Amino acid sequence: MLGAPSRICVVSLILVLSVNGCGSDDRTTLTLGIPTTVEDSGLLDALLPVFENSHPEYRVRFVAGGSGELLALAARGDLDALLSHSPRAEERFMEDGRGLSRRRVMENDFVLVGPGSDPAGVRGLANAAVALTRIAEAEAPFLSRGDDSGTHRKELELWAEAGQSPEASGYREAGEGMAAVLRAASGLGSYALCDRATYMNLRETLDLEVIAEGDPRLINVYHVIVVSDARAIEAAEAFAGWITSEDGRREITAYGVERFGTSLFRPAEDES
Repeated sequence: MLGAPSRICVVSLILVLSVNGCGSDDRTTLTLGIPTTVEDSGLLDALLPVFENSHPEYRVRFVAGGSGELLALAARGDLDALLSHSPRAEERFMEDGRGLSRRRVMENDFVLVGPGSDPAGVRGLANAAVALTRIAEAEAPFLSRGDDSGTHRKELELWAEAGQSPEASGYREAGEGMAAVLRAASGLGSYALCDRATYMNLRETLDLEVIAEGDPRLINVYHVIVVSDARAIEAAEAFAGWITSEDGRREITAYGVERFGTSLFRPAEDES
């Protein structure tokens, strides 16, 4: 569990947050939206304490969810800033005037995972659409997040490119975050699309292998958005500035190196 940063599990709690924090804590509260992939990968635990240490005037409360859910919360004014990895939805959010700024933060990639037996015979394929076609044709089990997250939207794009309806006989939707879907897929012997960082973080607990990877379409890009009507606008801008700064980039680059021998995320140049 995190120390000072805390997760808000009930949306109604967001609405009663004071910009001056809670109780005797006179720090300004930043309400931050975080994709479940960032939480479940473990990156969140690495980033937030460093941000709070470097900006002691702010305390962070975070909401974890799919990018679609977070963008909807932000549109209602319930978030000050958010990380998201659903580019088309983010672009619409900005076009609608909901975002004050949108900056590219980092990237990794999506991978197709599945049981070692690989019943659809897709191991080693570099074309994700072809892999999904084979899974559908084999009527092999496939577990989708089904939650309007960035991962789910990427999956739907791939199904469309494959010319396949995802509602094949083996297709199921979980309506859950990334970690929950991976655990369920492991128990069910299903294929699933996931971000590499969450898979790596949970790999030792899963009976799943990376079956297909390397398609350029599987690049997974995260942006930080400052919400136009943020209650804590200065805190939101401070977080966006920090996570795209050299200090933030250094923390992103370092995450995963000690445990896995490689970074799980790559800082990206800001292309707004």
